[in-house]
Amino acid sequence: MLQQNYIHPDWPAPNNIRAFTSCRSGGFSQPPYDSFNLAQHVGDDKDLVNKNRQLLPNHQNFIWLNQTHSNICVDLDINGNVADEALQADACFSTRKSQVCAVMTADCLPVLFCDQQGTCVAAVHAGWRGLADGVIENTVSKMPVNTNKLMAWMGPAISQRHFEVGKEVKETFINYSQAFSRNALTTDNKYFADLYYIARQKMLALGITQVFGGEYCTYQQADLFFSHRRATHQASSEANHIATTGRIVSAIYLD
Repeated sequence: MLQQNYIHPDWPAPNNIRAFTSCRSGGFSQPPYDSFNLAQHVGDDKDLVNKNRQLLPNHQNFIWLNQTHSNICVDLDINGNVADEALQADACFSTRKSQVCAVMTADCLPVLFCDQQGTCVAAVHAGWRGLADGVIENTVSKMPVNTNKLMAWMGPAISQRHFEVGKEVKETFINYSQAFSRNALTTDNKYFADLYYIARQKMLALGITQVFGGEYCTYQQADLFFSHRRATHQASSEANHIATTGRIVSAIYLD
């Protein structure tokens, strides 16, 4: 019998909020997608991915976004009947019971939102490009609730220690210099970036003071999570140099 593993937010959400992030084990996918890969766009067997998706709680009410590192947020109450992957967006929200808001990641930061009254939920895919382009701000502005009534949970992402970026990324976040530390082991302009810090500061600036999570590292915790950066480093020592890995999902809905 398969046993799926999930991480549940440690936050004071209302009792009708259901939220989780999947881990990589307990599915049908074969290496290097072993085993609970939920993405159809990474080269995995599509039938096995569909079998994995059917293991998810409330799987029949998922809508799978076509994520492109944009700042686009869609209202699933309006777009709830579209085909999977037909929506080009990196965030979504809903006020409808059982409608799942979900994003897939493999190092980028997933952020889940709900309000204190349990009337609205949202999911955000926040890589550095999305953070820079305002995906969090755009999502919060669209949610039909007062911002100061929102709480957020930051799901598993790559930690600062393992997220090396170039000077151009640091310059993109000129107002968040504390999120970057110089890589002393290289003469290049390389830095380690803290996605958790940037996201937290952006939410605090919006008036969201209840921000939780941020304690995981997708790169380091290989037994729990897929990591595109880790797969890239592993592929660099192999002949084909192709980074291949699966995706976890972070999801939230109203019960």
